[in-house]
Amino acid sequence: MMHTAVGWHVELEFTEDDRHTRAAAMVRLPDGTEVRAHGRATRHTVDANQPRVGEEVAAARALNELAMTLLTKAHGEIDEASGRVSHPIHA
Repeated sequence: MMHTAVGWHVELEFTEDDRHTRAAAMVRLPDGTEVRAHGRATRHTVDANQPRVGEEVAAARALNELAMTLLTKAHGEIDEASGRVSHPIHA
């Protein structure tokens, strides 16, 4: 059995101010389709200004949305190819 290696690269970009961090995530699939998602984080006024923490939270939320979008897309393709309704299992 021959195995083929496939790689996807996810891009993350951030915009920030003193209290808010926004993350935009994008993955380009081998067929050229781009799937995008967004996440955000808001620093509480009593918390220290730690931009990296805001980036981590916003990125995690964007990647979570990206994962759910990819899962929905995959199930739509399964349904289309099989003529039945698939049921995604959410962890």
